[in-house]
Amino acid sequence: MKTGQIIKSLSGVYRVDVEGEMFDAKARGLFRKKQITPIVGDIVDIDIETHASGYIQHIHERKNELKRPPVSNIDVLVIVMSAVEPDFSTQLLDRFLVIAHSYDLYPRIIITKKDLATMAQQEKITSTLALYRKIGYETQFVGKQDNIQTIFNAWEAGIAVLSGQSGVGKSTLLNSYRPDLALETNTISQSLNRGRHTTRHVELFPRHNGYIADTPGFSALDFNHIDKQDVRDYFMDIKQAGTHCKFRDCSHTNEPKCHVKTLVDLGDIAEFRYQHYVQLLTEISNRKVRY
Repeated sequence: MKTGQIIKSLSGVYRVDVEGEMFDAKARGLFRKKQITPIVGDIVDIDIETHASGYIQHIHERKNELKRPPVSNIDVLVIVMSAVEPDFSTQLLDRFLVIAHSYDLYPRIIITKKDLATMAQQEKITSTLALYRKIGYETQFVGKQDNIQTIFNAWEAGIAVLSGQSGVGKSTLLNSYRPDLALETNTISQSLNRGRHTTRHVELFPRHNGYIADTPGFSALDFNHIDKQDVRDYFMDIKQAGTHCKFRDCSHTNEPKCHVKTLVDLGDIAEFRYQHYVQLLTEISNRKVRY
């Protein structure tokens, strides 16, 4: 029995890295019976059948996991957005951040395609990122001239995951970091202002102190696992301010003496962030109950 980490999953075959030695393993039928599926990032025990193949016998407990895309044991989550093509959207960014926090992950933010943006667009994005840094997020605004290796190498050890919308440049970033990967990139659909999916599965690639993952772009964001009372905890600035509200279960909408709304009026919490919070809260509150 050997212990390793799944670095790739394709058609029911899992590539497992055991101290630098690669094995292609299949999952035992018992996982299907228990409705457990191994995912990229899992630490697993495998029985070796031949010099390069085996069977997964046990999945170690995950410290965290993303459902879409499925990756576990993440140490660094990076939300990647683009300045243009597709255009930068704070609403979409806030939704990605909510998803990340719902899985107990505190993400970094990278905005790409700085060199394609106008000066006015660059200035607006720079000032917006300053607001997110004030909340506590690490941010980067990068173009072709930036040294991606320096940025990526500054992250802590372990599994780093690039996540975000299709077409924002995740594969391009990885190609800048590891030119030998030569990952496929694609043009943007001008009519839809979004990219086609160039990455079709999750795969971990070695980096200097761990792995980095390219993930398929999101075509939709799923909030079905989030309850309405938890939304306020996933907007970090609202969560912090909410501790000073008069009512412990304040939803920060219609209650009196709401500290969050006071800070919004004072400009200490960005109006657009508060509006995104209310929109998402309303959306989840109106969600139909599934049986």
